[in-house]
Amino acid sequence: MSDFKRFQQKTYHKKATGSALATVKKHSKDHDFKLLGSCFCPFVQRIWIALQFKGMDYQYVEIDPYKKPPALMQFNPRGTVPVLQHGSWGCYESTVLMEYLEDLNVGIPLLPQGNPQLRADCRLWSDHINRRIIPPFYHCLQAQELDKQVHFAEDLQREIATLVDAAISHGPGPYFLGPNLSFVDVQFAPWMLRLSRVLKPYRDWPDPIVGSRWGKWVDAIENDEAVKSTTSTDDLYFESYERYAENRPNTSQLADAVNAGRGLP
Repeated sequence: MSDFKRFQQKTYHKKATGSALATVKKHSKDHDFKLLGSCFCPFVQRIWIALQFKGMDYQYVEIDPYKKPPALMQFNPRGTVPVLQHGSWGCYESTVLMEYLEDLNVGIPLLPQGNPQLRADCRLWSDHINRRIIPPFYHCLQAQELDKQVHFAEDLQREIATLVDAAISHGPGPYFLGPNLSFVDVQFAPWMLRLSRVLKPYRDWPDPIVGSRWGKWVDAIENDEAVKSTTSTDDLYFESYERYAENRPNTSQLADAVNAGRGLP
């Protein structure tokens, strides 16, 4: 391989690969219900997993959020993905959209039924993921100094351990609430996948201990059909996240927020 090819900077992918590409092709026909997303985005994958799990009819529309096309800006003036377009109505923010899919009462529910306390518990731990797990993931990935990488990796490990303890309180798993995929699993799944595909090669993130509750949970997510059907080949994630790992300017609104010490946008 030439020195030019070896050191050429990678950029984000604009087309899914592997199993995710096969799913895109199955859901390419025009439909009143559309997911506007980007193949590398974990927030998009949340909604995509939920749609697949529920067996809903939809159209997947690949969007380049850096170009901010009119189809995206019409429903989200911030120009971020995911966006769900349902007829003439549209909305954004992945957790809000997951709640919307639940409210439609189509397909298999992800939130437990008939148990308001357990539903609230799921929302609480989803909030933990958004506030306590996702930020240190990006802090660790974007940090350029080794001591900061170690610091944020320890933060991330601690917050994941707290979530795993909550999962243990619900039983042996392998998912958060037990034997079936649920709301909290889908909230966390895209970052669980990116621990091994992004944080491991860039920041030496450790593999789960085989047979541990955490290891069983990761294995369940990796082998879940709804998750696999929305997951591209490993190179897509490795190459798409190089810009984060190098902390390049103008990587994303999220990267800018992390660098500025603000909450996630």
